[in-house]
Amino acid sequence: MSHPYSFYTHAAAAIAKQAGQMVLPAFGQAKIIDQKDASPGSVVTELDRQAEIFLTEHLKRIEPGIEVVGEEFGGNNQAERFWLVDSIDGTAHFVRGNPFCTTMVALVVEGRVVSSCIYDFVNDQMYTATRGEGAFCNGQPIHVSQRSLKDAYLFWEINLEKKQNLEFFLQLQKKTALMKTQNCGWEFAMIASGKMDGRICVDPFQYDWDYAPGSLLVAEAGGVVANIGSSDYDYKNHQFIAANSTIHNELQDLLNSH
Repeated sequence: MSHPYSFYTHAAAAIAKQAGQMVLPAFGQAKIIDQKDASPGSVVTELDRQAEIFLTEHLKRIEPGIEVVGEEFGGNNQAERFWLVDSIDGTAHFVRGNPFCTTMVALVVEGRVVSSCIYDFVNDQMYTATRGEGAFCNGQPIHVSQRSLKDAYLFWEINLEKKQNLEFFLQLQKKTALMKTQNCGWEFAMIASGKMDGRICVDPFQYDWDYAPGSLLVAEAGGVVANIGSSDYDYKNHQFIAANSTIHNELQDLLNSH
């Protein structure tokens, strides 16, 4: 059985909303039970796992043949069709009571992201996108900004330990206002809504489930999402720019001149 992709978006959004509302009562008071590595952002709570189990069970009911790949329990990301799931994106913020945390789901079909939802459960904002059908917040159309780089607030995720990257970052800093929340879902939602202006990733540190949902959201909100040095976007390549077309071009020019 195969449905229009919008069917999957609406079905996944309803499930993501339930998962987000399930974890919300623990916002600001969840206990850390594990840490994946030495970085402060790699913490895990029991709710990360419980919510991923919930998402997996319910997404499987939409169509059992679609695999589920999650941050906590993994899965078959070589399948022809699979859901990418991040039950709490921004767990460290969630634990602290900072509003930079979301529940994210994306559907990948034959290597392309075709459907996504990002649920900002703190503010009850559901961001959805279906390939070719636009981007929405709580059912209302959203669109990227029309600002240029000199007027922009730009999110960044750049490995500054590499000399070339540091030099680029210092040039970038002179041209725009840089901002960082250590959270992908919320940042992409703000860009797609036109409240913020773009995100650049150069040798970044996150995973497919961090970037895939927001990449489609920004693209469907009228933005340009492309891998650095390419006009295409492969969600498995984490070197990319997601911004309005003006800023995208300006950033590409800056990278090329560097």
